[in-house]
Amino acid sequence: MLTNLLLCKSGFVRRIAGLVVPLASAILSAHAQQNSERWPVVVGAYAQGSFIIAHTPAVKHLAVSHPTGFEVNMQRQTNGSAPWHAWYRYPKVGLALVYYDYHNPVLGRSYAATVYLNKTIWRTARQEMNFRLGTGLAYFPMDFDQRTNHKNTIVGSHLNATLQMRAEYDVALSQHVGLLMGLGLNHYSNGATTKPNFGVNLPTLLLGLNYHQQRPVQPLPTGPNTEPVDIGHNFLNLSTSAGYKQRSQSDGRKYLVQSVSVMAGRRLNRKSNLVLGAEGFYDRSLLAQLRDSARSGEKLPDVKKAGVFIGHELLFGRLAFVSHLGFYVYNPYKSNKFYYERLGLKYHFAKHLFTDVDLKVHRGSADVIEWRVGVKL
Repeated sequence: MLTNLLLCKSGFVRRIAGLVVPLASAILSAHAQQNSERWPVVVGAYAQGSFIIAHTPAVKHLAVSHPTGFEVNMQRQTNGSAPWHAWYRYPKVGLALVYYDYHNPVLGRSYAATVYLNKTIWRTARQEMNFRLGTGLAYFPMDFDQRTNHKNTIVGSHLNATLQMRAEYDVALSQHVGLLMGLGLNHYSNGATTKPNFGVNLPTLLLGLNYHQQRPVQPLPTGPNTEPVDIGHNFLNLSTSAGYKQRSQSDGRKYLVQSVSVMAGRRLNRKSNLVLGAEGFYDRSLLAQLRDSARSGEKLPDVKKAGVFIGHELLFGRLAFVSHLGFYVYNPYKSNKFYYERLGLKYHFAKHLFTDVDLKVHRGSADVIEWRVGVKL
């Protein structure tokens, strides 16, 4: 399928080069006076071929087409100007714009912007293999509508979050131009903010070109290999979060979900924090659900919940990738399983202040997107 897409016009590679090289040249010209500590630029353009995973019977009628897409991106090659660059073997950080045509009148098209980290697994002077992980926002012009688009059970809202994972192989065609081949997965979901929320999962093959400002990578000379001063130290986080979710397709209202959390942690090494915490939740959609089903005069159970969790933070300077596994210890209204998971990104914008965007999940099903602020003591 992807081969047909790429070869249907004999000038495909020439056209991609015609897009990448002028774009790269413009960027390089803008950076012509930069000093040697600036991160080198990589610019890319890729064609994509995909299919939709029918992960639940409710979306099987939509998993019949083969979406095709296109991506343009700009990456900056880390160069050792911060200690964590060398710890991760000089990854790239990038911004990508991704377009998909689903070739289905129910789904239409999507447009996404993602930020990502591209971690090198293997590298020589002419070749490299990378693993890319990114997140961002996507826009679907055609979402679920009970009157005009009720068959679109997979996309519940115009605005969605996106998660992108990808393995890439880049081989040099010349000093600056590389051929890229990749295999990835794009996921789109609104995190239960609006129902339905089955989400789109797109396994994807990619083929395109990269323009490298600097190849091979030439890191800056590094000083003594000093360890972070807080390795082996403990810390305490206090935080609160808020999010909104829709209870069901028939109830279009958005309900506030709040939490408060106390978390103790310890920095284990350059890359990792181990954390343990306790938190409380108040989900107002559960209260509405109980009131709808309760008989007159019936006493309603408490919808507040409390849990304990253990987790890990993978550190990239001020940024951290967060993963938690939690267990409810107070759960009078058992609306879900006894455990929950959380994945997110945490950023310290000051020494003692941080913000966090998390996806809380119950057994693989999104519960709510949490927007968190906190203090580190």
